[in-house]
Amino acid sequence: MDTELEKMLSDIGPRLRALRRDRDMTLEALSDATGISVSALSRLESGKRRPTLDLLVPLARTHRVALDQLVGAPATGDPRVHLTPSRRRNGSAVVPLTRYPGRVQVFKQVIGPRPPKLVTHAGYEWLYVLAGDLRLILGEHEVVLRPGEVAEFDTAEPHWFGPADDQVVEILHLFGPSGDKARVRTNSKTIAAQK
Repeated sequence: MDTELEKMLSDIGPRLRALRRDRDMTLEALSDATGISVSALSRLESGKRRPTLDLLVPLARTHRVALDQLVGAPATGDPRVHLTPSRRRNGSAVVPLTRYPGRVQVFKQVIGPRPPKLVTHAGYEWLYVLAGDLRLILGEHEVVLRPGEVAEFDTAEPHWFGPADDQVVEILHLFGPSGDKARVRTNSKTIAAQK
């Protein structure tokens, strides 16, 4: 086996351990989620067990990451699509998808469990749930959004959002300056049909 492949395989265990710890998961919780025994997970993380697809695929699904992220495959294609997340505590991560000062900013977020704390600030937000259940508190109202559901609101209203349970939630988060609203484009035939 060549040295580069051996290095790639030996890096998988520590990468899996770091990913699990970043998400505040125990080996027992990960075992329950993947169906892989605690001892197999422990041996995989310590490098005493060789990583195989039948082990890596359920781990990638549970952690909601691409398989190439687990194995540390080299990036291919346009480097702009290989963005670097900024990690936070409790299993959360934020990946900025745009960088346009003064315009709508787009982020992909993985949010770990955390206690609600209402905030207000200038701006306007849109949230689209990709995976998991999102709890949104907006003033006196509270709602749970499921995958495929959307919310938009003025951030001058006291608000908080995070997982609806003890699992992470994955969202697309758009934040824009005050006064920005969603715009829907349609053709004239659609408008005529609605009148």
